[in-house]
Amino acid sequence: MNQLICGNALDVLQADIGLFDAVISDPPYASGSTLAEKQQRTAVKYTSAKRNCPFPDFVGDGMDQRAWLHMMRQILEAARAKCRPGAALALFIDWRNLPLLTDAVQWAGWSLRGVAVWDKLSSRPQRGRFRQQAEFVVWGSNGAMPVERGVPCLPGVFRAANVQSGARIHQTQKPLEVMREVVGICVPGGRILDPFAGSGSTLAAAELEGRDSVGIEAHPAIAQAAAQRLGVEVVKWRG
Repeated sequence: MNQLICGNALDVLQADIGLFDAVISDPPYASGSTLAEKQQRTAVKYTSAKRNCPFPDFVGDGMDQRAWLHMMRQILEAARAKCRPGAALALFIDWRNLPLLTDAVQWAGWSLRGVAVWDKLSSRPQRGRFRQQAEFVVWGSNGAMPVERGVPCLPGVFRAANVQSGARIHQTQKPLEVMREVVGICVPGGRILDPFAGSGSTLAAAELEGRDSVGIEAHPAIAQAAAQRLGVEVVKWRG
């Protein structure tokens, strides 16, 4: 069963929403080498549409590095409090904030266990430079993570092209085939939390792989688009 909540993740995570067996999410990357670059509209940073992007800009992506680190630490700490011992963690990120995310994970009390790779198969070519065709999945656990969890050996590299613009409902929507592999880190029949639900790809993958899920999305229009994709009603958080 999927549940999608529209509200601030920190507020929702203070409430009684039950316990989870995994936290799997695609948080805002806050990409950019300078503050001016970070504070550009997300459509400018992440799509080719630029001025005429049909999807709303999402929140939380214009922070400087220190603010982003503190935000991620707070949410990951609150999420861990809602997780059972041994619960899995998997978070997408790009190369710029990869070091900060591994810090935030450990600061929040998670056991950092590694970094997997999403190979997007292609990217904009740059003469004399390596292609930036990979994003990363920082993963870990809430303390000890026994191997006898009923979870098979999972790949360390996920290979799939980015979602084409005509098939997207969100500026940075992750491919469903990648998300189906990633949610496999959760125990069979387990319950997954996504505090940055976005397009709902984690929830869609969880349903296909036999896991329950709860997603939290701050932007009302983005939450509504995800709900239509998932065939669920948005729960508007009242506190």
